[in-house]
Amino acid sequence: MERRRILVADDEGGLRQLVRLYLEKEGMEVDEAATGRQVLARLEGAKYDLLILDLMMPDGDGWSVCREVRRKSELPIIMLTARGEETDRLLGFDLGADDYVVKPFSPRELVARVKALLRRTGAGQAEDGELRFPGLSINIPGREVKVEGRPVTNLTPKEFDLLLFLARHPGQVMSRERILEKVWGYDFYGDLRTVDTHIKNLREKLGRERGFITTVWGVGYKFEVQK
Repeated sequence: MERRRILVADDEGGLRQLVRLYLEKEGMEVDEAATGRQVLARLEGAKYDLLILDLMMPDGDGWSVCREVRRKSELPIIMLTARGEETDRLLGFDLGADDYVVKPFSPRELVARVKALLRRTGAGQAEDGELRFPGLSINIPGREVKVEGRPVTNLTPKEFDLLLFLARHPGQVMSRERILEKVWGYDFYGDLRTVDTHIKNLREKLGRERGFITTVWGVGYKFEVQK
């Protein structure tokens, strides 16, 4: 199997080396960047399966880099930062980050999150099938969503995973806790409102077809097939 290629962006050289060591032990190929400009240059010149991005960069903040990356790509992004405030986490998710790890962290936990995100975004997987509903289609192996035949091109990997999970269980009410467990793929320690943020963004991007995802007050969400 082709080795997964990870870009680790942090201004601390020792931290980059530590993360590289643990990822390479798992058979992954790792490149490094120390500034936001280096991140964008690396992404222009090579293909990566995942980006680990420090929030505080010498030439700017990771939010700006995340916004620029997400403008051009659906590359999975894990934010790495010493700032753990809820508003920071939600802003990161709102800009398209798929996960958020707060320093100091366990390298083994970070590796577990990388592997879970790679699985969820389909890196190295081949899965056949397409889900079709009136006005909406989800191509699973191609990770493509169409609304009324028009591609939805700005979904983040996590938003795609969330839509796919709900669409595979039409009519079933899913709690926020269950969504975090199944979509994020591990014990997630963030705020449950992370789910609400992703649902909000997903509904906006699906446009008028956002009626597929309904809120069950006090419980969670469910996917409903339109008549």
